Amino acid sequence: MSTARADADSVQPTPMPTPSPAALVATRPEIRIAQLSPAVEPWRRNYANALPSLLSHVAEKTYTNLAPEPVLINDFTDERLLECPFVYANFADREDWTFSPAEQSALRHYLQNGGFLFIDAGITASFLRDHPELGQHHSYAEWDANPQIKEAFAAVFPGREFQALRRNDPLFRAFYQGLPDTSLLPDTVRSYTEEEKWPDGTYSAAALRINGRIAVLTTPIIAMGWGKNSLGQWTTTIRFRILESTSGLDDYLERAAYSGARFEVVREDGGKDVIYCQEQAMPAWANEPGGKWRVFRYYGSREISDFAHVFYTRLGTNILVHALTN
Repeated sequence: MSTARADADSVQPTPMPTPSPAALVATRPEIRIAQLSPAVEPWRRNYANALPSLLSHVAEKTYTNLAPEPVLINDFTDERLLECPFVYANFADREDWTFSPAEQSALRHYLQNGGFLFIDAGITASFLRDHPELGQHHSYAEWDANPQIKEAFAAVFPGREFQALRRNDPLFRAFYQGLPDTSLLPDTVRSYTEEEKWPDGTYSAAALRINGRIAVLTTPIIAMGWGKNSLGQWTTTIRFRILESTSGLDDYLERAAYSGARFEVVREDGGKDVIYCQEQAMPAWANEPGGKWRVFRYYGSREISDFAHVFYTRLGTNILVHALTN
């Protein structure tokens, strides 16, 4: 009898298996992300597979229960807006950024109550503004929102203005920190990328803050770096534009003739660069503050394109994670 009791007392309960990350994620509330889409033929929106690709990446890396497909809305009066803490809008997917009174009211309520709106390609250098489609392929750095965006939101929040987002802003470290591995980039491209183009994984951006937090963010186009096809391959090829200098270049470029546009872009510090083009949408050289002149060179390779895709995906992840946690 005593032996039987001892055997029974020594039996240990079978441990429960540890839930998989996917199982844990499934127990969390689903988060739905909205996307502004053309009212007619929504499948024609720019980079249609980009946002689903990013959502898949963020869900996998952060264990966030994100709905795999965005909620498509035609304007900002859609009642489903309040169900989505984050709205993605590609500037070129809306022809007229003048908000109706109903949209102004809906956006004001949404943004004052914690909503976040990201306007991709909402920063476009002046030489691209007459042709919005060009802004889908040129991520030219500038720290000033498109005039249409500024005018539209001045009606929503009178007296508030978009401000340059500084490179030390926590948004750029919300999940990923720094740049992807730069070791495969050519030397000239690598040093420019690390020191000037995307230092520490940052990017040109302008933000409208409400109650101390970023409520509206706009950048040059980044969705071109997100999309993957059904085979998991990147759907675009990306080249780098690099500024370079050499001895005697200042004197030569100061007197050089140009056949394209001449335009100014706002730097992070508020200064301005003067850009000269030889073709409509192809910057050729720049006159920077202090009288410095440099030429643009364009580099392309599989390594450069893959690096850019990883960078843009990490940047998109940081934007989304920051929006969902602040």
